[in-house]
Amino acid sequence: MDKELVIVLDFGGQYNQLIARRVRECNVYCEVKPYTISIDEIKELNPKGIIFTGGPNSVYAEGSPNYQDEIYNLGIPILGICYGSQVVAYSLGGVVKTAPVSEYGYTEVTVDARSVLFKNLDLDSDNKTVCWMSHTDYIAECPSGFKSIANTPNCPVAAMENEETRIYATQFHPEVMHTKEGIRMLRNFVFDVCGCTGDWKMDSFVDTTITQLRERIGDGKVLCALSGGVDSSVAAVLLSKAIGKQLTCVFVDHGLLRKDEGDEVEEVFGPNGPYELNFIRVNAQERYYKKLAGVTEPEAKRKIIGEEFIRVFEEEAKKIGKVDFLVQGTIYPDVIESGLGKSAVIKSHHNVGGLPDVVEFKEIVEPLRMLFKDEVRKAGRELGIPDYLVDRQPFPGPGLGIRIIGEVTEEKVKIVQEADFIYREEIKKAGIEGLGQYFAALTNMRSVGVMGDFRTYDYAIALRAVNTSDFMTADCSDIPFEVLQKVMTRIINEVDGVNRVMYDLTSKPPGTIEFE
Repeated sequence: MDKELVIVLDFGGQYNQLIARRVRECNVYCEVKPYTISIDEIKELNPKGIIFTGGPNSVYAEGSPNYQDEIYNLGIPILGICYGSQVVAYSLGGVVKTAPVSEYGYTEVTVDARSVLFKNLDLDSDNKTVCWMSHTDYIAECPSGFKSIANTPNCPVAAMENEETRIYATQFHPEVMHTKEGIRMLRNFVFDVCGCTGDWKMDSFVDTTITQLRERIGDGKVLCALSGGVDSSVAAVLLSKAIGKQLTCVFVDHGLLRKDEGDEVEEVFGPNGPYELNFIRVNAQERYYKKLAGVTEPEAKRKIIGEEFIRVFEEEAKKIGKVDFLVQGTIYPDVIESGLGKSAVIKSHHNVGGLPDVVEFKEIVEPLRMLFKDEVRKAGRELGIPDYLVDRQPFPGPGLGIRIIGEVTEEKVKIVQEADFIYREEIKKAGIEGLGQYFAALTNMRSVGVMGDFRTYDYAIALRAVNTSDFMTADCSDIPFEVLQKVMTRIINEVDGVNRVMYDLTSKPPGTIEFE
């Protein structure tokens, strides 16, 4: 697909994906590349603009990430962000030092409203706006040809520009929502500095991808592992539109789905659904419960669930016979996280990325590998997939196995399914919108209670709800107390084995969104 391109050079910043997402929200296609990409590769990509990310290093320290100076002579507009701004300053002869006062979090910044970067911002009467800072070093002196276009009491160069070379830099992070006018700043850069027109739209992506899939696959046989989640569902429908009955979708119901979810998936993709494809449902609940018996450690549970998924999938694939292509619902964050940088492993991710050893296929098809989650949802709507599937909350591959603390049993699965269903039902009835994710989890805690004059010794359910735009950070949602009370009453009255309900107030960090 021929399209305008802005590239993000990753210097190790935590917001590398977020920068690319924000640029794409401007309808401008953007990809993240490692800072080690060669200058020849950049020339071949021919981007309309380049953005340098933040990073954890000091640019003047030995061995810190940098880029060859030739990049500044390509005539391509550049925007440096945080560490990226210091890379620009240091490389072009400016002075970067340890800041006398570090700045973190919300910071009031005074900007030069005459700069194209700050055009049409909603500023106060003193040309001030709130931005998100996170830096220990700062630009003490601009390079020759640059001028400061923003400052704070502790940071004389909160942003700088060289209009002639079209090189800009901000010490703050315009990509995060905490920077009040950040999206407008990025729009100003990609449209007014880079000259982009905004040709990245989902309808053209869908049409082009279907055509490309049809040409690539020809009369080949295709196998897709269908979880019922957003990514695999959209990938399956794209393939269905392209090749119809050449596609076989295998749906492994491991018994760890939300209430009625297996039937909902079959209703959409099964023989009575609207899509032309072959559908196989494997009810493997008992198999999973046996494998998980006695297992309490979270990582062990994740690995068992992922491994067993592959084994079931392989068995079904053998029955089908020779397969030419294997479909994966890989999306762009998966590509970035596996191919750029080195992050600490917080938890294992269950993905069909753990490829089957036995199934023979000549190629992997990943039609969504360049899309972010919100773009996958947009593509799903373009394809006519029902809203309840497209808008389904993120659901972990190991399913309820990691929303049950401790050993997973059929009884516990039933408890958490029913509690979660009640919680989601009451949230919907209350008309509460905009939650990033919410669910019920079953703790491993049992406590004494009194129900109908009888002593009980039953489980505690923990309710979780968070607000988040990117799932990298999250805050506890302020659910009205009367709604929580109603959910608590219903769960205790309707779900056997539960006598206590709690609400989790933990943010991310320090917690994760899921319990395990």
